[in-house]
Amino acid sequence: MHTIPQTRVTHFALGDVCMTPGARSALLRNGVNLIGLLARHAHSDWGDVDADDAQANRDAVLHGGRILSVYAVGGTDRLYVITEADRSLTTILLPSEY
Repeated sequence: MHTIPQTRVTHFALGDVCMTPGARSALLRNGVNLIGLLARHAHSDWGDVDADDAQANRDAVLHGGRILSVYAVGGTDRLYVITEADRSLTTILLPSEY
């Protein structure tokens, strides 16, 4: 696990970051930059979430709660990025691994 340094421009702390083997394979297969993906998440660019999840994320940033982002990373590959409510951990995984 790695801790991503926080800057003043991120909207919330990521905590420790981990990823599943399936997510790692999807990132490598599609040439996706992990740091760029985490930066999008930490800057409140939640990718392909619906309106209800986007509102839940905004509320979670302000008041605490789990934050979920969904990113397309290739033709059919999608990744979830989930930061826990206590901001201790962010996990990157495939939807099938949820």
